Amino acid sequence: MISTNGSERTAAISLTKVQERAPELVSLYKAAGASVRRHGLEDVRAAVYLVLDRSGSMRPYYRNGTMQHLAEQVLSLSAHLDDDGTVPVVFFSTDVDGSTDLTLGGHRGRISKLHESLGHMGRTNYHWAMDAVIDHYLASGSRCPALVVFQTDGGPTSRFAAERYLCKAARLPLFWQFIGFGDPDDNEFAFLRKLDTLAVPARRVVDNAGFFHAGRIPQAIPDHHLFDQLLQEFPDWLTAARTAGIMR
Repeated sequence: MISTNGSERTAAISLTKVQERAPELVSLYKAAGASVRRHGLEDVRAAVYLVLDRSGSMRPYYRNGTMQHLAEQVLSLSAHLDDDGTVPVVFFSTDVDGSTDLTLGGHRGRISKLHESLGHMGRTNYHWAMDAVIDHYLASGSRCPALVVFQTDGGPTSRFAAERYLCKAARLPLFWQFIGFGDPDDNEFAFLRKLDTLAVPARRVVDNAGFFHAGRIPQAIPDHHLFDQLLQEFPDWLTAARTAGIMR
């Protein structure tokens, strides 16, 4: 996934390559780069995953392009951290509905098209998607950390399973950044706030999750603010994971 050659201190993928492969993402790429620098992550190389909720209540967000836009934001962020220009994407509802690789130049309309081909939109079960990400990461053989952007519009059907998976995954170099879409006053998000604050070390070896709420209209959030939120807790986790011996 990630090249470990050399000691380059620049973005994993250059602005020139983004201009060649995906010129419409240049603005997002620049905004993501500014946030990476603000958080002191310009020297970090990390895989980036994207997990997308396909429960029935998510239908409007696919229809109006919100999900495609989020994927493009995450792909632009990944270009600063991961030099393969690829974001593995997992769609989930009751189970894992499907998966794909999002690539620079191959991103146009990709999320919307795949969503439409996946059929029934079910309930909300985080743990199957988490399991798919863990399996993919382990199979990749990577020793680099991974940032998992996990989008949802509510709590899972099986809360026990989601909490258990998160606690077990704390021993792997995976950081789970949850992002909530929808009504900020919805009690469904209480569970995500709980995941964000699970006790360390009583429940998990390190704090391996963050959460922020993107509101009812996520596309209204300025790009720089979204990137800052996605990266807010990642640097602290990197430090804790190194200290705990979770990654080199």
